[in-house]
Amino acid sequence: MIGVHLEAGAVTVRRMPAPRRPKGSALIRLICGGICNTDIELLRGYYGFKGTPGHEFVGEVVDSDDPGWVGRRVVGEINLPCGHCDWCTRGLGRHCPRRTVLGIVRHPGAFRELLTLPEANLRAVPAKVKTEHAVFTEPIAAACEILDQVRIPRGEKVAVLGDGKLGLLIGQTLRFSGMEVHQYGRHKEKLRIAEAAGIDARLSNKLPAAAYDYVVEATGSSEGLMQAVGMTRPRGTIIMKSTVHGTVALDAAPVIVNEITLVGSRCGRFEPALKLLQTGKLQLDQMISEECPLADAPRAFARAQERGVLKVLLRGS
Repeated sequence: MIGVHLEAGAVTVRRMPAPRRPKGSALIRLICGGICNTDIELLRGYYGFKGTPGHEFVGEVVDSDDPGWVGRRVVGEINLPCGHCDWCTRGLGRHCPRRTVLGIVRHPGAFRELLTLPEANLRAVPAKVKTEHAVFTEPIAAACEILDQVRIPRGEKVAVLGDGKLGLLIGQTLRFSGMEVHQYGRHKEKLRIAEAAGIDARLSNKLPAAAYDYVVEATGSSEGLMQAVGMTRPRGTIIMKSTVHGTVALDAAPVIVNEITLVGSRCGRFEPALKLLQTGKLQLDQMISEECPLADAPRAFARAQERGVLKVLLRGS
């Protein structure tokens, strides 16, 4: 079979052996995968990564201990916890210190013709959800995680800083959860997607000062956090979503003086994301910039890094 390999800043497609299915895991044929900002950061050296990336995917189960999974379209929770430590017994396996992470930490990713995941990680894709939309399950779950971490009152004004793939999904998720969302970004064409979802979209060339109790930072840039601090009122909350390779500078003085709460936010549960996908309310077709075959992964990664490009999909064979 073929798969994608990242190493030393280069993307290659290699012949590799099909994975052996461990007991309790499913063997999955890749139907479609999505290149996200984390994959780009891995290419640039995040986590010192070397191997097969990919954690946003839809696949078909071809073999499993449980025959009920065979033939079904699935997405998969990306964290593989040990299942026995204190974090796991508290239901927080996403923070298990011994976990592996699909396509990120010590578990080969989904950008290959066949992959394996524990059956416990699988979630069936509802029949009414298009495969191309189901690819967004993982980042939508990351958006939904905000609502698990922070109690934001319905009707509250929330600023989302950033109009990239995750930022647009966060804006829509909060909008359909009852918040008044103000989305700030640099690209008029991307902000139109937010506007189509009923969001107040604004160019970020001039950001308001101390205007919001809740700000979500999703710029994917090292400057975004300080911008978010400037937008937040005293005793307000910033939800941090950007994963940036390298050190992010932060002047802690305004955070301390204004008693601002910083909340790190990462992965989320898939169930709320799949429910949101079933509503059909999200503007997702507009977020797909291009589809490429798996064998054309180097071009797909190059395309995903071009200015203004949103989601690039990789199609399995």
